[in-house]
Amino acid sequence: METDASDNHGAATSERGARLRSFLDLVRGRRSTRHFRPDPVPPDLLNELLEAARWAPSGFNLQPTHFVVVTSPESKAKLYPACGEQRQVLEAGATVVFTGDRRVAENHLDRVLKQDREAGAINEAYEQMLRKNVPLLFHEGPLGISRFWKAAFEAVAGQFVFVPGVQAAHKSFWLGKQVCLSAMAFMLAAQAAGLASCPMEGFRECWVRRALGIPSDQLVVLVVAVGYPNDSTPRRTRLPLDGRVHHNGW
Repeated sequence: METDASDNHGAATSERGARLRSFLDLVRGRRSTRHFRPDPVPPDLLNELLEAARWAPSGFNLQPTHFVVVTSPESKAKLYPACGEQRQVLEAGATVVFTGDRRVAENHLDRVLKQDREAGAINEAYEQMLRKNVPLLFHEGPLGISRFWKAAFEAVAGQFVFVPGVQAAHKSFWLGKQVCLSAMAFMLAAQAAGLASCPMEGFRECWVRRALGIPSDQLVVLVVAVGYPNDSTPRRTRLPLDGRVHHNGW
């Protein structure tokens, strides 16, 4: 018996719709939980969440995000004051500090290009283009001197010709975007696993770095508590799309 092509198309459309609805339910179900049960998060489960974060999109595929996983009472006690004494640091089974490597081009470029070439993900021409351009975009020079002239060049030349954003001039901004992509993947994976999460911006970066021994070349971007929720407060609302979606221009 032959299957009509329209039937196959309809079945595929229905399956895609079901997957999308399931994903939307997952996204809508995630909320910032501020109270947790003291139950530890199994290490294997934490590793699966970090695996999801590892596969987040990354500019130039440089993957600058590092994850400092805090689970011991001693480390929680050190991190607690650095995060403004937010209780979720002490209550959650784990807290993950997401950092971005300021020297990621120097540290990762060769490794990433080697892996991508071996996987057939890039060709030789693309590899050579990255080897030429990534150091130009990221290198800051002694005492950050290159950062200043690159920023000046971008500001002046950008008035007349297209000049892409120079990462050396906006390193913290670039790292913030990369790290937050990983953090969002981590939190959605936590929701799928039946865990709750709470992203925190209320911390002193230098205190967090000192509390956990994080090197100075790492930018602390986000702190995320994760664990089993003990909070029945309804999630906060979201504004509707009306007035915020602009088609083909503002």
